[in-house]
Amino acid sequence: METYEGTEPPNSGKPTVGLKIAYGFGASAFGIKNNGFDYFLLLFYGTVIGLEPGLVGLAILIALVFDAISDPLVGYWSDNFRSRWGRRHPFMYAAAAPVGLTYFLLWNPPELDQLGLFLYLTCLAVLIRTLITFYETPSTALLPELSSDYAERTNLQSYRLFFGWTGGNIMSVLMFGVLLAGEGGMQSREGFETYGIIAGTLIFLTIMVSAIGTHHRIPTLSKPSANSERYSVRRIFREMVETLSEGSFIALFFAMIFASISTGIATSLSFIMLNYFWGFSEFQIFLWTATVFFSALLGFLIAPRVTRKFGKKESSIGLGVLAFSIAPAPVILRLLGLMPENGDPVLFPLVLAINVIDLALIIAVQAVIYSMIADLVESNQLKTGRRSEGVYYASITFTRKTTQGLGVLSGGLILSAVAFPQGAAPETVSEDTLWWLGAFYAPSLVFMWSAMLFCISRYRIDRNAHEENLRKLKESIRA
Repeated sequence: METYEGTEPPNSGKPTVGLKIAYGFGASAFGIKNNGFDYFLLLFYGTVIGLEPGLVGLAILIALVFDAISDPLVGYWSDNFRSRWGRRHPFMYAAAAPVGLTYFLLWNPPELDQLGLFLYLTCLAVLIRTLITFYETPSTALLPELSSDYAERTNLQSYRLFFGWTGGNIMSVLMFGVLLAGEGGMQSREGFETYGIIAGTLIFLTIMVSAIGTHHRIPTLSKPSANSERYSVRRIFREMVETLSEGSFIALFFAMIFASISTGIATSLSFIMLNYFWGFSEFQIFLWTATVFFSALLGFLIAPRVTRKFGKKESSIGLGVLAFSIAPAPVILRLLGLMPENGDPVLFPLVLAINVIDLALIIAVQAVIYSMIADLVESNQLKTGRRSEGVYYASITFTRKTTQGLGVLSGGLILSAVAFPQGAAPETVSEDTLWWLGAFYAPSLVFMWSAMLFCISRYRIDRNAHEENLRKLKESIRA
């Protein structure tokens, strides 16, 4: 077994509020990037720039293939990297300027033909996803090192999710409320170009603020394990398999697969459900987008409190059952004829209030699950002698990136199954088509969420097990 270098498991003390803010604030970079890729990239290149939509999808798919290679390798590299700035911060600093610049270039393409645009988009999508991995994976992997306290880790993760959701949503509000609200609307190339300048700058600044704000903790962070064996592809593969074979990790891995697919379905069909199924206006959809801030704040407040009272597995399952019962309820009630009709003044505030509460619960569930990953680190360290935070978080991040694509595919299949008309005005879509849209949409989400909760139930590390792991590590290190 390899020898762990250090005196004790890292930082059992409570992090300061300033440290929590600095750590969490960095997630805004990933939130901004994801928001742009999820909501605006296909719209911009497919309709504003004029690249064939199928080529846009192919470019994104190619970038995901590169992610499959880069994510776990970056995680492994940052787990084993040695420098005077520790294992994580060199990657964070190195990514800041390049990812900000490439994100700006993505939204400011030159005049090119179809092949040129496809190559331009593909290269930048690969670069941006790889560069954001060089920041996000080491940055996220700091969580288990900033505190070993069972409940405090959920608190730290709540800060990260709050800033991640808020950062991404700020850009949505800016786009719909300002940049694309003037002449040209959603087809305004100038609006997208301005978005690229603002978003690229914010990504750079948030990464730097987070890296600088956590820099003072470098002397207290863990060092890589001492191993005289030479690095090789075989060794890297063997160690990653050894790390990822942990039973509780496999449970969370599959839970995140189902969660990501459900997210992809909900995201891909969100505007169709709001505009066609519920008949909401563009202004109402803008208000809907703006209320995400309230959900992020509520989720930030809920997650640490329920974790302290009930534990992580119990909290994630309890919150999940509540959230995933509330989420499909309006759609199911509409199918049964028990909701107000479209256009009724009661409908929008009713559905909006339900969504604010439900999204807050979902964000809280995410915070708890991500802090459960942190508790795997010490369990795995006892078995392997290595701290592999980067490998764990890189694997989960990659799962989120890739399986959301399956969710988008599922959303497309639902639209095909109900023969949903392309480009039709909301008032021209038949009631039968909308009924079947809801009948496919709600059960699909319920199935994915139920599968996710079942997987979480297989997780085995509770508060007592975590504290026992910390005790054993302290004993082994002192010995």
